[in-house]
Amino acid sequence: MNGSRRLSSQEIADVLRERIRGGDLRAGDRLPTQAELADEFGVERGTVRQALRALQEDGLLTNVSKGSPPRIAEPATPRGEPQPTMVSLGPRLSEAFSVPRVRVDVVCHTSETLMLALSEPLRLIHEGRIHPETIDFRVLMPSRDIALAFPVLVEDEEDDPVHQRWLQMRNAQARVLQHNLHAVRSTHRIDVHIAFRALPFTPPTKLYLLNGEEALFGYYMLTRREEEYESRTLEMYDALGSQSLLFSFLKRAGHRDAVFVEESQKWFDALWETITSDMTLS
Repeated sequence: MNGSRRLSSQEIADVLRERIRGGDLRAGDRLPTQAELADEFGVERGTVRQALRALQEDGLLTNVSKGSPPRIAEPATPRGEPQPTMVSLGPRLSEAFSVPRVRVDVVCHTSETLMLALSEPLRLIHEGRIHPETIDFRVLMPSRDIALAFPVLVEDEEDDPVHQRWLQMRNAQARVLQHNLHAVRSTHRIDVHIAFRALPFTPPTKLYLLNGEEALFGYYMLTRREEEYESRTLEMYDALGSQSLLFSFLKRAGHRDAVFVEESQKWFDALWETITSDMTLS
């Protein structure tokens, strides 16, 4: 089927991906062996293995490299069902980065989850699988100067090491996020803009707006926990944002979802314009 030119691993992955999406290969079906696929496409087994790994990373295959042909994975959880932030945010960002002009607006307590989830679309850019023309990020996080609702010490102290610890995390994670986005500007000639502004309150929820087409919304759930910091144990009330469930609202999914996405975007835009000074990362 490949004529005189040998197919690349990406081209083979694309062919198999279309067979899966078209229903020729269904969830639970076994793929042919690597030898059979290598013979079909007229390539070496190493090229087939690279194609299978790409499909596994996309969540389309299971049991890769376990001594038997991989199986077609079950379909991903429908968008309507909430998923933990660390499960859903990376794939959603990757999808958002597949368009020429990427716009991401965020309200969060720190950018830890965002920083980690962003590694997925950035990897796709570095692999050459996606190449947006522009990337615009606007991030709202609490100001360093406010009394946070959380995290806070269980018992008040005159000195507040919990606030200092949070501030160090906020700044360090934001700098990494900024650096990773600017890196693709120099290596892939993508027009990148990222800006941070400081909220005058502690957001009780996290919000990710992707290209004005999807809103991911989740509640911070407070817990009492201990954390080591500068040779002491801090007992605090805190929220673990990575464990928050994200609810997805799609603009094209129906009237109710569309209204939520549109109103969330209007709210963010108005709040962004109200806060005129950029957040310092020091």
